[in-house]
Amino acid sequence: MQRDNGSRRDPRVAFVGAGAMGSYVGARIAATGVDVTLIDPWPDHIAAIKERGVDLGGTQGSANVRVQALHIHEVQSLVARPVDIAFVSVKSYDTEWATQLIKQYLAPRGFVVSLQNCINEERIARIVGWGKTLGCIASTIGVSLERPGKVMRTYKPGGAAYTVFRVGEVHGRTTERVQQLAAMLSAVDSTAITNDLWGERWSKLVANSMHNGLAAATGLGHTGVYGQPGPRSVAIRLGGEAVRVGRALGFNLESIRGIPADALEAGAYGDASALRIVGDVIAGWMTRMTDEGRPSTAQDILKGRRTEIDFINGEVVAKAQELGIPVPTQSAILQLVRRVEAGELRPGVEHLAGL
Repeated sequence: MQRDNGSRRDPRVAFVGAGAMGSYVGARIAATGVDVTLIDPWPDHIAAIKERGVDLGGTQGSANVRVQALHIHEVQSLVARPVDIAFVSVKSYDTEWATQLIKQYLAPRGFVVSLQNCINEERIARIVGWGKTLGCIASTIGVSLERPGKVMRTYKPGGAAYTVFRVGEVHGRTTERVQQLAAMLSAVDSTAITNDLWGERWSKLVANSMHNGLAAATGLGHTGVYGQPGPRSVAIRLGGEAVRVGRALGFNLESIRGIPADALEAGAYGDASALRIVGDVIAGWMTRMTDEGRPSTAQDILKGRRTEIDFINGEVVAKAQELGIPVPTQSAILQLVRRVEAGELRPGVEHLAGL
């Protein structure tokens, strides 16, 4: 990365949104010696990080990492230290303001990376431009913010068996900056460069739509959703509907967390042999799960926060309506979570009885 005077320096990295994902990934990268700054609006969390660093725990081992941290009202100080790589790791509904915040403090060749659930690259590009927008899919990293300054990983690392991070340019070419990004993230877990960001994004949306809303509506964690026949059957139907919509949109969908997309779609619509294939892959997922792990939407419900349901199952339903494709299970879960979020219902497995 170049300074304005032409000399080289190491990249400066910022995470706008230092929740579970931003704090965990940011701290792991900072532990390698990279200049990282965590930015967040939660005062207690930022104060804890400033005082004692980020405490990491869970399935990837324990560590304490000292890392720079700023409350959003302190971001102006970055005018003297422009950011080369800005990860936006806020909830999808906060994407625009977070991008606007960091846009003013990007270095001349700086760029923004969406490290989020859902599909937010277009929202980011409307603010900083497509040339400064990259994507990063994080699959089955499984992290939770336990208290200010304390982050736990609840999924076992993917390592050589499963690629957790996939990074890519929106145009699909492999560039120097995407190689730099992949090298940086490989310090956290297995990473690959993708030449099909949009297919990867929809594939991740399919996976999220299978368990995020389902966990929020029922109160189950990952092992509850996939370890019990009833919820697992609903999850498979959710996945098959989302695959059908994605393919109608023209996305290249080959595998959903190791499940062949053909099998997931066929199994969701009653093909018994396809269901056996899907079940075998899901059984393999269980080896990386822990009983403590739960999807982010379910965590939001537990903490009384707004969820991203309209950007996950809601996105599938909206696109399905545009295409005229029926997605009854997706629609039902979307409405259930909206009611739970509004306080009209309490999470419970009994809500699945009518699906």
